[in-house]
Amino acid sequence: MYYPQQSPGIAHKLPTHQHPGQVHDQSPWARHPAYGPANGAQPPTSPAYPLFAHANGTMTAMQHHPHQHIPGPLAHHHHQNSLTHAHFPSPPNGNALQGPHGALGQAGSPGAIQTQMIPPHWQQQLLKCEMIRASRSPHHRARASAMAARTVHKAAIPIQNPNAIKPVEPNGVANDGEGSPSAKSQAPSDASPTRASAAADHPSSTVAPVAEVARPYAVKPANTWQSLDMGGVGIKNIPKTSGLFGFTFLTNLYLNHNALQTIPPEICKLRHLELLDLSGNALHAIPPELGMLTSLKELYLFDNQLSSLPPQLGTLHQLQTLGIEGNPLEPSLKMIVQKDGTPALVSYLRDSCPIPSPPPDRQWKHIVGQAERESMASDPNAETFSVLCYNILCERCATERLYGYTPSWALQWEYRKELILKEIVNHDADFACLQEVDNAQYEEYFQKILAEHDYEGVYWPKSRYKMMSESERRLVDGCAIFYKASKYTLVEKHLIEFSAVAMQRPDFKKTDDMFNRVLGKDHIAVVALLENKETGTRIIVANTHLHWDPAFRDVKLVQAALLVEEVEKIAHNFARYPPRLPPTSSSAVGTATTPTTGENNASSRPPPVYTDGYKIPVIICGDFNSVPESGVYEFLSGGSVPPDHEDFMSHLYGKYTSEGLRHRLGLKSAYASVGELPMTNFTPSFKGHIDYIWYSTSNLSVNSVLGEVDPSYLDKVVGFPNAHFPSDHLCIVSEFRVRPPREPQQARPPPVFPEPSRAHT
Repeated sequence: MYYPQQSPGIAHKLPTHQHPGQVHDQSPWARHPAYGPANGAQPPTSPAYPLFAHANGTMTAMQHHPHQHIPGPLAHHHHQNSLTHAHFPSPPNGNALQGPHGALGQAGSPGAIQTQMIPPHWQQQLLKCEMIRASRSPHHRARASAMAARTVHKAAIPIQNPNAIKPVEPNGVANDGEGSPSAKSQAPSDASPTRASAAADHPSSTVAPVAEVARPYAVKPANTWQSLDMGGVGIKNIPKTSGLFGFTFLTNLYLNHNALQTIPPEICKLRHLELLDLSGNALHAIPPELGMLTSLKELYLFDNQLSSLPPQLGTLHQLQTLGIEGNPLEPSLKMIVQKDGTPALVSYLRDSCPIPSPPPDRQWKHIVGQAERESMASDPNAETFSVLCYNILCERCATERLYGYTPSWALQWEYRKELILKEIVNHDADFACLQEVDNAQYEEYFQKILAEHDYEGVYWPKSRYKMMSESERRLVDGCAIFYKASKYTLVEKHLIEFSAVAMQRPDFKKTDDMFNRVLGKDHIAVVALLENKETGTRIIVANTHLHWDPAFRDVKLVQAALLVEEVEKIAHNFARYPPRLPPTSSSAVGTATTPTTGENNASSRPPPVYTDGYKIPVIICGDFNSVPESGVYEFLSGGSVPPDHEDFMSHLYGKYTSEGLRHRLGLKSAYASVGELPMTNFTPSFKGHIDYIWYSTSNLSVNSVLGEVDPSYLDKVVGFPNAHFPSDHLCIVSEFRVRPPREPQQARPPPVFPEPSRAHT
C-alpha cells in the first residue's frame, strides 16, 4: 500500500484505552514491568506492554495490545527485551536483573533505579521500540497517514463577525480567517527525517558541488508518493527479482512485523532510503549491502534474532537511530549504543571493518593505433610528454565530520600521503599538477620526496595566506606544478589571483556583483613557462582550482574567463622571447671537458620559432568543480558563451555579460575523444566528472588517457576516500604528442622570363 505522505517510523500515538484516572508516564523505563507494580502484583505476561502510573504512584500494565495478534509465525514471537536478560544491562546501573521478567535483585530497588541517570539516546531507543511494537497491525503507518491527511468537512456554516475587516493577502486574495480544507488536506504530514543541508549533504565543501543534486544512482521521478508500507501483512519472502527494488525513489520503507527470515542484498538499490523498518521479523542476519544506503537516518531492527551486525554498516554516516532493542545482540555492541549512542556504534563498525580487496589497475585507453605508436617510438624526432592532474584532498579538510563514511585511520595524513606519492611516482608523468596541497605538505614532504624522482616544483597557496600568521599559513592549501628537471627548464612562473585580476578590469569596478560574489573568493591559478632542454619546444602549463559552490556558477564562469585571458597574455609574451641559441659545431662534438649535445641541452635541429602565443602548446588542468554540462565546460571547449548564458544567473559582469565570452586557444578536454570519465569525484552524495586536462588542439594531439576505475569495485564502495583511494578525487593522466609549428615558407623570388628574341629583317 502506498500513500502520499508518511509520518516517521513510529506510530502517531500510543494505545489510548487506559483508565481515565491514569496518567501516562513519559519515562520508557517506568513503563517496563521490571519496575512495577509497587504493590507486588505480577507483571503482565509480555514485557513489551507499556505501563501507566496512577496518581498514588502505583503502576498498572496494559492487559494487551490494542489489536489482535496476527496468527501464524507472529503468534509465538517473543520480544527479546533487554531487561529480561542478565547480560543486557538496561539501564546501565550495575544492578543485575533476575527472574523471568527481570525482577530486581536484593541490591536494587525502584527507588534506587530512579536515581540513576539514563542516557537520553537510550531513552529514545526504548521509546521508539515501544511505539513500533504498537504498530504491528497491517499497514499501520499507511492508515495512520491517511487518517491524518483526511479532509475535515465543516458540519455547519460558521458564524462570523460582519463588522470584522478581512485581512488582505499579499497576492490580493482575502483571507476568511480559516485555512481552506483543501489546503489542509494538501499540507504535508510527512515527518520523516529531514534532508541535510546542502553543505552537509556532500562531505567536503572544498572540493566538489554540495547542493542537493540529482544523485548518480537514480533520478527521482515526479512521484506523488515516496513511502511504502508493507508492515504487518505476513510477508515470508522477498525475491531478489522483486519489483520493490525498482522503486529507487523511495525514502521510507516499512517491512516491519512480517515473517521475513532474510533480506535480499538487492535492497542496496534503494539508495534514497532515509528510513527502513525491519522490526518484528525473524531475521538472524542482515545483508552487508545495507551499508550502501548512506542516506539512512533511521534503521529499525527491533525484535529480531540478531546476534551480530555486519561491520559494513559503519558507512551509514548519517544514521541517527539504529534500533537494536529486542535482539540477542552481542553485549559489547549493545553496550556501545547504551553508553554513547548510535554514532559511536557506527564509528566502531566503520573502523573495525576488514579492508576489501583492491580494484584492478586502471587501464590505458589509446587514441592512436598500435602501428602509429610503434612508429612514434622509433622516430627520433617525435616528441611526447605526459600530464597528471590530481586533487589530493588537503589534510585540513580530511576530517571525520566531512567524511564520516571513511575509516578514521584511512583519513590520517600519514596513511594517505604514501598512497598519493605512490600514485604520482608510478605514473612518472612529465608534469604533475596537484590541487589542495597544504603549505606544510609542499615544503616538508612533496618538494623533498619528489626531488628524489627528478621533480622540481612551482607552488603558491591561496590568497588568504597573506593575512594569516606563520603557523596558520602552513594549513592554507594551494596549487603545485611539478616537472621533470632533467627534461625541462623553467623559464618563468606566474600566479593568477582571480580577485586581484578582476579588480584591475575597468568594466568590473562599477559592478556590485563583482564585489559581492567574486572578490570574496581567494582561488588562484599557477602558470609555469617551460622549455624542453633537448628540442627547445616551449610549453605553458597552468594549474587551477575553481570555486566549489554550485550556487555560484557565475563565479566559476568568471574565474574560468579570467584564467584563459591571463594565459593568452602570458603566451603572447612568451612568444616574443628569442629562440634558444643553436649549438655550435664545436659543442656538438664534445670533448672530455665539454658536454655533448644532450648534456648541454641542445639539439642538432634548430629550435622552433613561435610567431605568436597561439603557436605555443598550452595545457590547462585542475579541479574546475564543473560538470560537462556546465557553462565552464562549454566556454573552454567551444571557445565562447553568449552574454545571456544561464550560468551567469542574471548577474552583471561588465563586458562578460554585455558581449559574451570568447577565446582563441582552441582547447579540448583530453578525455573528450574517448568520452569523459563517469566520475573523477566520488562521495555518497555526488558522483561526477569535474577535473580536466585541457590542451591546445593546434599544436598538441592526445596519444592515450588513463581509464576509469573498475565498475564492479565501485558498486561495492559508497565513496572516496577509502583504504585504496586517498582522496575523494581520482587522478587523471594523459599523454600528448607535440606537433611543431609549421616553418614559414621562404618568399619565392620573382619569376625571370627569357628576353624575347628579335625578329630578323
